[in-house]
Amino acid sequence: MNLSLTEDQTMIQDMARKFALAELAPVAEKLDQHGDPDVFLTNLKKLAELGFMTLNVDGRYGGSEAGTIVFSLAITEIAKACASTAVTMSVTNMVAEVIQSIASEEQKNKYLPKLSSGEYSSGGFCLTETTAGSDPANMKTTAVLEGEEWVINGAKQFITSAEHAGVFVLWAVTDLSLPLGKGISCFLVEKDTPGLSISKAEKKMGQHASCTNEVVFNDCRIPKNALMGELNQGFKIAVGELAGGRIGVGSLALGIAQAAIDYARIYISERKQFGQPIINFQGLQWMLADTYTELEAARLLLMNAADKKDKNLPFGKEASMAKLYASEKANNACYTALQLTGGAGYTKEFPLERYARDVRITSIYEGTSEIQRIIIARELLNELAAQKVSMSW
Repeated sequence: MNLSLTEDQTMIQDMARKFALAELAPVAEKLDQHGDPDVFLTNLKKLAELGFMTLNVDGRYGGSEAGTIVFSLAITEIAKACASTAVTMSVTNMVAEVIQSIASEEQKNKYLPKLSSGEYSSGGFCLTETTAGSDPANMKTTAVLEGEEWVINGAKQFITSAEHAGVFVLWAVTDLSLPLGKGISCFLVEKDTPGLSISKAEKKMGQHASCTNEVVFNDCRIPKNALMGELNQGFKIAVGELAGGRIGVGSLALGIAQAAIDYARIYISERKQFGQPIINFQGLQWMLADTYTELEAARLLLMNAADKKDKNLPFGKEASMAKLYASEKANNACYTALQLTGGAGYTKEFPLERYARDVRITSIYEGTSEIQRIIIARELLNELAAQKVSMSW
C-alpha cells in the first residue's frame, strides 16, 4: 500500500498551510474574542479564490477536482490556525457536493460557480431540528406543493454560517403519509427568499467566529424546480452526505489537536524546573509519545476513509470510525497539552484554552460519538449477516 501523497496533493496541502499561517493565525484570537465579520468573510473569499470551497467539485463548475484526500489535508491545515474558518469551509464543501451529486444540470450551473468563486461566502446545510438531531428522520419541517411553488414551514437549528450563506440545501417532509424518513425531499433555497428568516447567532462555548443560527421558514415559497433529486428520496442523500462530512469534522479535530500538542511540545522544551527543561522528564515524554501516536492513527483512519470515498467504494463505516477516533483523541490531546503547560496554558495568553473550547464540539456535531458507535456496530452486524458466518463447535 502506497501511503505517500502525490505531488499535487502535497502542493495543495502546502498552499493551505501557508495560507493558514499567513492569513488566519494572526487574526484567530481576535476573531475568537471580539469577532470581525469583515475579516472572516474576506478570508472565506480568499479561500474560495484558491479553490478550497469546492475541492471535490468538477472543474466545469469552477471546482478544484482535487478529491477527498486533499479535502481532508486542507481542512486539517486550516483548522490548525482557525477552527471557525475550517468548519465553514467544510460545510460549504459538503453543500457543494450535495448539489453536484443530485442537482439538475441547470441547478449545478446556477449555484456551484457561485460557491466556487466566493460570490456566495458559504453554503448552508439545513437538516437539524429541535426534534431531529441524532434522529433526522423525525424532522417536522414541511414542504407542500401549491401550483408551481413549494410552501415551506418549519425551522432548522444549529446551522453553520447561516448568516453568510448564499444558498441553503434544505430537507423537508413532502409526504406525511409515509413512514419516518421515507417522505423527505431535498431543496435549494436562496438567501433573502421571502419567508426565510435567520435568528441571532447562538452564544457558544467555542468556534466563536463561525456563526451558528436557527433558520426559520414561515410560508416560504420557492419554485417547483427548486426540488433536488427525486421526490421523497431525500433522506438517503442526507445520510450519505453526512458520512462525507464526518471526514471533514475528523480532519478539523485533527488540525486543532496537532496545533495544541505542537504548541505544548515547544513550551516544555523551553520551560525549566529543577534545573532542566521539563521535556527531559520521562513522564512528560510519555504523554507526548502517546498523544502523537494517537493523532497519527487518527490521520491514517481519515486517509483510509477519504481514499475509499475517492475510489467510489463504501466508506460510511470508515468515516464513522475516523470521525469517532479523531474527535475523541483530539479532545484528549488538547487537554494533555493544557496539562503539559500547567497554569500558564489555562490563561488566555496561550492559545490552548481556545483549542480546548474549539475542539469540544467535534465529538458532537455531524453525529455524536455515541451515534458513530451505533453506526459502526450496525455495519459490523450487517457484514456478519451478509457473510452468513456461523461458528461450528
